[in-house]
Amino acid sequence: MSELFARGRIGGLTLPNRFIRAGCFEGMAQGGNVTDALIAHHRDLAAGGCALTTVGYCAVSKDARCFGHELWMRDELVGQLQRLTDAVHKEGGRASLQLVHCGFFSSPRVTGKRPIGASRKLCLFRLSICDEMTQEQICTTTTDFADTTRRAKEAGFDAVEIHAGHGYLLSQFLSPWTNRRTDEWGGKLENRLRFPVDVIRAVRAAVGPDFPILVKMNQMDGMKGGLVLKDALSIARAFEQAGASALIPSCGFTAKTPFLMLRGKLPVKEMVANQSEWLIKMGLFFFGRLFVQYYPFKSVFLLDGARAIAEEVSIPVVYIGGITSAADAQQALDAGCAFVQIGRATVRDPAFVQRLQKALATSSDCDHCNRCIGAMDGGGVACLSAREGSLPALLTP
Repeated sequence: MSELFARGRIGGLTLPNRFIRAGCFEGMAQGGNVTDALIAHHRDLAAGGCALTTVGYCAVSKDARCFGHELWMRDELVGQLQRLTDAVHKEGGRASLQLVHCGFFSSPRVTGKRPIGASRKLCLFRLSICDEMTQEQICTTTTDFADTTRRAKEAGFDAVEIHAGHGYLLSQFLSPWTNRRTDEWGGKLENRLRFPVDVIRAVRAAVGPDFPILVKMNQMDGMKGGLVLKDALSIARAFEQAGASALIPSCGFTAKTPFLMLRGKLPVKEMVANQSEWLIKMGLFFFGRLFVQYYPFKSVFLLDGARAIAEEVSIPVVYIGGITSAADAQQALDAGCAFVQIGRATVRDPAFVQRLQKALATSSDCDHCNRCIGAMDGGGVACLSAREGSLPALLTP
């Protein structure tokens, strides 16, 4: 426990413990704006002991969004975000902003435009086909990432997290499953790395040498023709050289293997109920269990890959994937990771970290029903089991 609650550093930022709230889509940014609910959500996480809370899925441009209730960066958002960071800082916490471009997973019903991606490809979930990005669009998007980071720093964020995993745009360039280009942006891994590396370099140039830049990446995509761990080792080294302060090795591809990164039960009923688009609602109802595969939950299920990546780089590696107890978190630190990211345990109880520190609990009682995922589109992420009172009290020593 003493190691878990010891100070640690990412770039120029010192954190009071080793627990970071993962960048989970909150579903609380109606109209693309910061709401009181979003502020309260992250304020409670800071008050509950998370050293760094990550505000999830801020699109770097209006056309980069998956959802209408997703943040997207523009000048007028800076003041709104300042209210959020002020609230987190008042509780003694620190805040990071997760930056994303959804690429071919972007919703044309939200943006009003055809999505863009590494290569032309059908997205079954969106029932849309993206256009292959031009070099001009690649350069513009690189600038969008840098400008968004600049605004995040202006809004009082202590760090940013670049999302280069889970099948979003940067991940789409890295993965041979989505990148079929034959120019300098495709083919061998060196070329597929070019765009994500340029983004990290541009972000680093925008904020200087000490500002923390975390990068979420994939250990594996989880399907035939996707990235594997051997690729991830090379990617990790390239990201460190480009200026990343820390790496978060996750897994899964939102448009193909979405629950590989989550594990546990499939909340198809809740996902159907909370969809506003009838076509997607009907598709999920009839075909949801065909498109959304089941992966059984187990603790620290990405530990071996995280350990391998930690051995390849000198910057901190942040473990993510099935942390439900202090023992799990310690296991990740023992494997060479410097921090851990947690999601569902803090959805279940925002004070989870504080309870561990005060020895009021040894583990979370989250049952991995994943109904919180469905709730993201129904007003905001929440533990529905806790709301219904269907889970027992937190486990105590």
